[in-house]
Amino acid sequence: MAVFTEVSTKEARELLRRLQLGKLLELRGIEGGIENTNYFVTCEQGEYVLTLFERLTAEQLPFYLHLMKHLAHAGIPVPDPQADKHGEILHQVCGKPAALATKLRGKSQLSPQEAHCAAVGTMLARMHLAASGYERQQPNLRGLPWWNETVPVVLPHIGAEPAALLQSELAYQNHVAASSAYAALPRGPIHADLFRDNVMFEGEELTGLFDFYFAGVDTFLFDLAVCLNDWCIDLPTGAHAAPRAQAMIDAYQAVRPLTAHERALLPAMLRAGALRFWISRLWDFYLPREAAMLKPHDPTHFERVLRQRAAHPVTL
Repeated sequence: MAVFTEVSTKEARELLRRLQLGKLLELRGIEGGIENTNYFVTCEQGEYVLTLFERLTAEQLPFYLHLMKHLAHAGIPVPDPQADKHGEILHQVCGKPAALATKLRGKSQLSPQEAHCAAVGTMLARMHLAASGYERQQPNLRGLPWWNETVPVVLPHIGAEPAALLQSELAYQNHVAASSAYAALPRGPIHADLFRDNVMFEGEELTGLFDFYFAGVDTFLFDLAVCLNDWCIDLPTGAHAAPRAQAMIDAYQAVRPLTAHERALLPAMLRAGALRFWISRLWDFYLPREAAMLKPHDPTHFERVLRQRAAHPVTL
């Protein structure tokens, strides 16, 4: 989350009027993240998050917004996009496509324990099962084709050793993606970005998942790998945290058991998840956009995670 487009109180009041949510009480920009403009909006009807979409188009956005509606209807705790009197949930603010969704209760757990990881595993599996019935289709826009396009763009900005690792890992992932085992992996709509700061807790109770704007149809295993790479590692070194990982995997499998192909390809997908975020962080770091509030993430973090995943494969 970040602020690229400044929203005035007048524009916020106009949106609330269209959505019949009462008077604006507070409008506050949200710092952090790297994709969209976000504000906390407090009004007479409650607390919401206003998102202005800086990269996604009005044609792409219905996939994400209606996915959130679908999951909410299935009992998954996600933000609920608010509709106007015509039933539209995609709006326009400052000339940008926008959505206003309910604010979740709780706070992010940035130092998770096994219980938190188990809760994420359970909810991720529930979300995958619920998403299987979602009919709209859109690929993961930050999947392998994007990696292949973006690596040549970032290579000139990094040293010879990381460049060699980046290229060799990309070649490996293209090889994996061409395999029959990969083709057999179960797939459907995934979150694709379920980091610690995108989940809310009250104590050990998981109260919500948010920021679905990297979602797309991909393998469920990739979604699990992204979670394991953030929730179940030692942040300073990128090393695998086995007790937390086992808690997450066991909880996930209690709801949706992994197939034989998924179990076999988990090490490769952990590497894929690390590669995806290393590439995107390199891109954001070396080719940044202007924003009123923006702190790009350190790209070397996921380089460390990738090296750990390649040197110490996690097997089930």
